[in-house]
Amino acid sequence: MRAIPMSSADRHRGRHPLDEELFGPASTPALRQAVADLSWLLGRGYARNSAVKLVGDRYELRERQRLATARAACSDTAREARSQNHIPAEILHGRTVWIDGFNLLVTLEAALSGGVLLHCRDGCLRDMSSVHGSYHTVVETDTAITLVGNRLAELHAASVHWLLDKPVSNSGRLAARIRELAEQHAWPWTVEPVFNPDTDLIAARDAITISSDAVVIDGAASWYNLASDLILTHRCGPAWVVDLRE
Repeated sequence: MRAIPMSSADRHRGRHPLDEELFGPASTPALRQAVADLSWLLGRGYARNSAVKLVGDRYELRERQRLATARAACSDTAREARSQNHIPAEILHGRTVWIDGFNLLVTLEAALSGGVLLHCRDGCLRDMSSVHGSYHTVVETDTAITLVGNRLAELHAASVHWLLDKPVSNSGRLAARIRELAEQHAWPWTVEPVFNPDTDLIAARDAITISSDAVVIDGAASWYNLASDLILTHRCGPAWVVDLRE
């Protein structure tokens, strides 16, 4: 398989130098309690930013731990709604699937390269990476795309439509690589960089959405937790998962 350009040969989506300390076994109980407290506050109408500060101050969390707590928490109402709209794997058979491209790929790249993954209150696995307007492929990018393709082929999805954030630099180059891999494997895929993938994913009412982004899965008619499917079944190897559920 041809290597991706962009000097990805020595780049990974791995862990932060402090992650062993911030997310190690000694830190997990406080983080788990912080997620529970933040979820309680969110369920009672507290603004997210002020609630994160309140909980973070109480447990003396570092900045990266506060970010993790915010990503892992959700109200009981949100958790129940997300659970009701989540579909089992067999429902993908013969259906059209839309993928939140950067959301899925970055999570799988982090899993494959040993980055920390948060097992969140709604059952999603979320990474600690962020694109911040620029995406660069890593050593694990081709593997991540291939894992997605093989799994969706196993589930017999009828067609797959990837959406990438067009304003993010290198989205066009990534789209070309995804198309190339799809052609090599005869996967029924299309790939489209768009200005606002969240809006398009939510508007695709007849399709199954693949994402772990809270905004997307809260608005989607139905969604599938493909990242968790691949990671928790060890298709990405022995991933580093920090369970922040109660």
